[in-house]
Amino acid sequence: MMEGQLSDRQREMFAFIEAFVEENGYPPTYEEIRVALGISTKSLVHHHMDALEGAGYLARMPNTPRGIRLLRSKTLHVPKTFRVPKLGRIAAGVPISVGDPDPDDYIELTRDIVAEQDGLYALQVSGNSMIDALVNDGDIVILKHQNEARNGEMVAVWLHEHEETTLKRFYRENGHVRLQPANPTMPAMIVHPSAVQVQGRVVAVIRQSP
Repeated sequence: MMEGQLSDRQREMFAFIEAFVEENGYPPTYEEIRVALGISTKSLVHHHMDALEGAGYLARMPNTPRGIRLLRSKTLHVPKTFRVPKLGRIAAGVPISVGDPDPDDYIELTRDIVAEQDGLYALQVSGNSMIDALVNDGDIVILKHQNEARNGEMVAVWLHEHEETTLKRFYRENGHVRLQPANPTMPAMIVHPSAVQVQGRVVAVIRQSP
């Protein structure tokens, strides 16, 4: 397999392994690779590692947690940017519906903003309920798709009754869910857990306004 036949993910994986070795003096485990690159399963890590080994970029020692040996160095070009779909607008204030996704509408991101990983998408913020979290009207939030949230995380939440989505900090407490704005002039939303569905966690904010 030639370099051009490797996927962007495989190039990114090789770059991560190389940087890890340079920083720590030993290679990462498969689990460290999976977590760092946001890969859903270890089997996918094995798949990409098979491709890198088949292309002659590394060798592996079986039954060894850190059994990775690099055979090439600084030879793979890892794209500096990647794209995530923009799926519409989300309210930071009164909930509004998220628009239908445009298959041609993407946000170009650099890896210093967020690591490329599965399940990322972008929404444009409408409203000012999260201004104390430095999320303003018109900003773009990058979210990682997930269905659960920890207390205090900023998430996109679907409100079943209203068929609308809102951006708030999530708290599960005393048998209910509190959706807390980051604006002292706005009240929290108190709802039953069955009335909401977490759709994603904010992992980055791209400022659009001064």
